[in-house]
Amino acid sequence: MNILIVKLSAIGDVIHTLPSLAALRKLYPEANITWVIEDASSDLISGHPYLDRVIVSHRKEWIRELKAGRVSKPIKEIRAFIDDLRRQSYDLVIDFHGLIKSAAIVLLSSGKRRLGYDSMQELSGLFLNEKIPEDMQKHAIDRYLDFLRYLGADVKEPEFLIPIGEENKSRVEALLQRNEIDKKDSFVAVSPVALWDTKLWADEKFAALCDRVSEELKVSVVFTGSERGKLEQIQSLMKTPSVNLGGETTLRDLAYLYQRSALLITTDSGPMHIAAAMGTPVIALFGPTDPSRTGPYGKGHVVIRRGLPCSPCLLKKCDSMKCMSDITVDEVFHAVKEKLSGRG
Repeated sequence: MNILIVKLSAIGDVIHTLPSLAALRKLYPEANITWVIEDASSDLISGHPYLDRVIVSHRKEWIRELKAGRVSKPIKEIRAFIDDLRRQSYDLVIDFHGLIKSAAIVLLSSGKRRLGYDSMQELSGLFLNEKIPEDMQKHAIDRYLDFLRYLGADVKEPEFLIPIGEENKSRVEALLQRNEIDKKDSFVAVSPVALWDTKLWADEKFAALCDRVSEELKVSVVFTGSERGKLEQIQSLMKTPSVNLGGETTLRDLAYLYQRSALLITTDSGPMHIAAAMGTPVIALFGPTDPSRTGPYGKGHVVIRRGLPCSPCLLKKCDSMKCMSDITVDEVFHAVKEKLSGRG
């Protein structure tokens, strides 16, 4: 049996799909399972033991090249991508994404059973021949697992497996030791970045929080994220030393780094979901989004939000951003202190 998973991006969405992959492998242990994913998130599943094949789409790069008038290279790569996709016939295709970009892949795959949500969002439902309702009151992980329940799986405890290798562990330990953090040392990871402006907490507040963690709790602070300059800006506002690993880790490196950390302080972002998947306690600051649908999954996490009447609004732009600005340094520090003391 050949199965195709279509879940292209983003980091959090890919993490949310991992329990469905695990359940799919248990339901069909002899199946040949392929996952189509975009390059930005592919490190999370490359070499995954539950997968037989990973097909990487460079969609964003192709679009940039075509817009710039450079046609030959992207057209050649797109043809190779389609050939790779059609190298085998699929008995089952599951569209976890439900957008036009994933629907196009479903159509190109020519799968016999094409399963997705009963939705016409971006006309994605046009290419499906099996559909299930999408319960938006559930967390994304449980919504995705509804596909497996529909297929007959008995899903109990969701399994998260990120294929961390020894090279990831060695690289992270070397980075930490270079910054005078040994294997026996505890540290708090901080991920202050987010794709939406409305999810951001003030740099000054992150700086004040991290100073208190360092001074009062005597715990090292390690900043993570792809935007090193943003992290340096926060560090410049701090009175105490901290570690900046911005841009120095792959996604799997990051997963191990979070596994090593005492906890993660974060905005609503992909790194938040990586830490939760690794079983690391998360203190998450939420504003425009709904933690019941996309919050850190599992026990032991703390979500801090104001719960204003206008929230969750799911807006990427806002004039007041009151839902985030009203979160105080004191309440986040208290949560960090309580969580660290709870870990002994």
